[in-house]
Amino acid sequence: MNQPNENQFGRSPFGGEEKLASADLSTATVRGKLTADAPLDRLVWFKSGGPADWLFEPADLDDLLTFLAGLDDAVPVMALGLGSNLIIRDGGVPGVVVRLGKAFSSVEVQRDGVIECGGGASGILVSSTARDAGIAGLEFLRGIPGTVGGFVRMNGGAYGREVADVLIDCVVVLPGGQCVNLPASDLDYSYRHSRLPDGAIVVSARLRGDAGGDPAEIGAEMDRIAHAREETQPLRSKTGGSTFKNPPGDKAWRLVDAAGCRGLTMGDAQVSEKHANFLINTGHAASSDIEGLGEEVRRRVSESQGVTLEWEIKRVGRP
Repeated sequence: MNQPNENQFGRSPFGGEEKLASADLSTATVRGKLTADAPLDRLVWFKSGGPADWLFEPADLDDLLTFLAGLDDAVPVMALGLGSNLIIRDGGVPGVVVRLGKAFSSVEVQRDGVIECGGGASGILVSSTARDAGIAGLEFLRGIPGTVGGFVRMNGGAYGREVADVLIDCVVVLPGGQCVNLPASDLDYSYRHSRLPDGAIVVSARLRGDAGGDPAEIGAEMDRIAHAREETQPLRSKTGGSTFKNPPGDKAWRLVDAAGCRGLTMGDAQVSEKHANFLINTGHAASSDIEGLGEEVRRRVSESQGVTLEWEIKRVGRP
């Protein structure tokens, strides 16, 4: 990582006086793909939601930096990975949605159990690369349905470990086009949370595992994780993954079940019968049905169990 090591979040010093507002992006010069009124439902796991005002798929890091540096500060920017753990509301997403493609999906093995990975790389690819290199301790990433950029932002975790346990540092592009290298300590991690500001895009990260592991043993642990997910989660349904954060000392699924919400429906949205902390789209559910069902579950859990569940799934866009 050759970017300067900054620990202050700020606006970009790049770009001239003339910056592009959202309505003017048709004049932007990019090497990647910039699409107006771009459908997002096909890109998210729930298969619902409205379009993005603009969807930008940069050709590489320089393309991303140049584009963001020329963007008006008032234009909102959001990164989109695999589209898991996300509800796109039916009115669509204002501003620019940035989707990192192949140029940001590399995974490279370095010395001493370190792996450098692009923000668009999947957890499966990272964990598989670590396995092949005999690097243990990253098997849990096999159980996170998302990309490096997403799970670094939210401190993703599964099966007893989380990103905070393995992250060394990450390179982040801020909304104004400023590129900074942040050590893990600057992210102020807590359960499913970091201090990265809205619009910040994680373009790469370095993770540390344990060198000298046995690829066969690592692979067996990854297989165990994959089997456990298959057995307990509705992976073949249109779902967003874990819906609510586990409250201290308890499990969200247990509270949802105790409140009598397993199987509860709203339109084509349903609380999964297989795992009560998963919402699924059984047909053509609107995002308003999915989010509305989640809010109804929160209400019932609060009334019957005395616990207010906190959303883990991110909900974005216009109603």
